[in-house]
Amino acid sequence: MIQNVTVVGAGVMGRGIAYVSALAGFQTILVDVSEEQLTDAYQYVEQTIQKGLKREKLTPEQGENLFSCIETSTSLAKSVEKADLLIEAVPEKQELKQKIMEEAEKFAPKHTLFASNTSTISPTQIASYTQRAEKFAVMHFFNPVHIMPLVEIVKGLETSDTTVSMIKEVSEKMGKETVEVNEFPGFVTSRISALVGNEAFHMLQEGVASAEDIDKAVKLGLNYPMGPLELGDLVGLDARLNNLKYLHEKLGEKYRPAPLLEKFVEAGRLGRKTKHGVYKYE
Repeated sequence: MIQNVTVVGAGVMGRGIAYVSALAGFQTILVDVSEEQLTDAYQYVEQTIQKGLKREKLTPEQGENLFSCIETSTSLAKSVEKADLLIEAVPEKQELKQKIMEEAEKFAPKHTLFASNTSTISPTQIASYTQRAEKFAVMHFFNPVHIMPLVEIVKGLETSDTTVSMIKEVSEKMGKETVEVNEFPGFVTSRISALVGNEAFHMLQEGVASAEDIDKAVKLGLNYPMGPLELGDLVGLDARLNNLKYLHEKLGEKYRPAPLLEKFVEAGRLGRKTKHGVYKYE
């Protein structure tokens, strides 16, 4: 039974995953090397709770219970000692994920399930950095985590049916719907999202329409909850570019990143986190 969850990485996705984990009643530790990042993440949790209370999405009791279920740490070693499930949510850099998995493997109990929130990288490859490939799968959450209802569960070559079943149970306890995906670069959602987002940059580059009108057209005409350029700014244009580079390498020419996207990243216009991407933010 999963009771203790360790989430590694206190960025946008990690803090969101930690929030829904604690809300579900799992004793949750959010780990990051940066004290500043952890402070920001805790403030995010506080603000999200307050918004939930104000909108009557949460009860005061749920808010109190959530606070009692979450803590932060800069020590991965100590944080995984009692973990039943580790969820890695660090940036999409293979070498960083390898470092996290190899270190966690040294200190986690034998029964601990390992998962990654990767949106593109092979679960078989990430599992190879551990000694528990049968206990590894991808849990691909979506941003904002506390609102988006889906978790993609992606199996690696050796992922056991028991692991999939347990991760599905955890996801559902977090209030999520799940889909099971067989390993292939980009899974289901990332392949489609990357194509749409990249095409939006091509249209912006070609002067087909303004950024605002491209996003408006996609939202109102295709019933997307958020325009592709807005979404790129939200998740980080550097993350979007990294995903496209990986998919371009694995799946071919149709995923070649738009030159304008590359220029934005080179200029440091990464989206909301730098206050400037396709749009400017105060």
